[in-house]
Amino acid sequence: MVVGKIISIFDISIEVILSDDSVKIGDILVVQDDNSYAFEVVSINNVSATCISLNSTRGLKKGSEVIKLSEGVEIEYSDRILGRVFDSYGAPIDDKKLESINKRNINHETVTLKDVDVSASILWTGIKVIDFFAPLQKGFRMGLLGGAGVGKTVLIKELIHNVYASINANAVFVGAGERSREGKELYEDMKESNLLDKMSMVFGAMGDNPVSRSKSVYAGLTMAEYLRDEKSQDVLLFIDNIYRFMQAKSEIATELKQLLIENGYPADMANEISKIEERISSTDKGSITSFQAIYIPADDYNDEAVQTITSYMDGQIVLDRKVAELGLYPAIDVFKSTSKLVDVEKIGERHFKLIEDVLRYLTRYKELEEIIAILGIEELSEEDKRI
Repeated sequence: MVVGKIISIFDISIEVILSDDSVKIGDILVVQDDNSYAFEVVSINNVSATCISLNSTRGLKKGSEVIKLSEGVEIEYSDRILGRVFDSYGAPIDDKKLESINKRNINHETVTLKDVDVSASILWTGIKVIDFFAPLQKGFRMGLLGGAGVGKTVLIKELIHNVYASINANAVFVGAGERSREGKELYEDMKESNLLDKMSMVFGAMGDNPVSRSKSVYAGLTMAEYLRDEKSQDVLLFIDNIYRFMQAKSEIATELKQLLIENGYPADMANEISKIEERISSTDKGSITSFQAIYIPADDYNDEAVQTITSYMDGQIVLDRKVAELGLYPAIDVFKSTSKLVDVEKIGERHFKLIEDVLRYLTRYKELEEIIAILGIEELSEEDKRI
């Protein structure tokens, strides 16, 4: 059924004059021309609707008739997501056919407060520096912070391998705004490791338009929710990179001429992040534990988007260039890496005291390095020599 006509086109922003009052925010509208074009309605003003294009608008013409397709982006919600690679809108991109059994809207309601389980058990990763200094609980949201080239993606691969080996948990990997080459490498690595059939992958690559990059995170969340709610699993969700999601939202806000704050981020940035993070939790059926790579622009930890994202995290694992230069991998800075689980009531007195002791020794070790460089090791006391 025709619901309107296009009256203006500005890059990804499309204005449609409506001829039907059934159209609402979130609906997917399409133009069936020589090519197929799809848009999502983001606002309605009396007789017109502002939409954002899900793909390229090249070749789209003013006056084209618009048809309502669905009430939002829908992706596969069944076992057929495992071992497959999808784009942000649920279309397979691994050269294999997909016969759909069941689909679900990627913007459905989150779990309610009464469904959330805060007494979940500890999740061991098998990576000692994480399990010791920043232990995880099922349902945690952990940030992986670091600039370019310090090993975020490699650490994600290791976590997928180790956690599946220990608890047989399926994983969902979301590539949001990262290089397509890295996505292909991860796909090949998982295939060689016989882990591909244990996970689902969603990509909104760096070369895609900002709508695709932002929707990839919602699509991945929906797949993780299927494994948790329908299969009663403890799911691992990897988002690489949640900062790129925020960048994509900024680009969309700029196109729609919305109010921006400092550094060009959208004014509703906290609301956009909370929509994502609230869907990551434990319930009585299972859990979603997430590791979210966070790119630090110009290594500036005070960036507004970085600060907003980290405020929703249950902990953070910080990868430091100085540690990587020493040849230590994973290049984790143990002084900046934290977890809400590091509490004497949660991890026990022995573990808690060991963390304190080790950090004290490492702090003293750093001080001694400077002393040794100037005076030599012979000037140290016996206790300092032991450290």
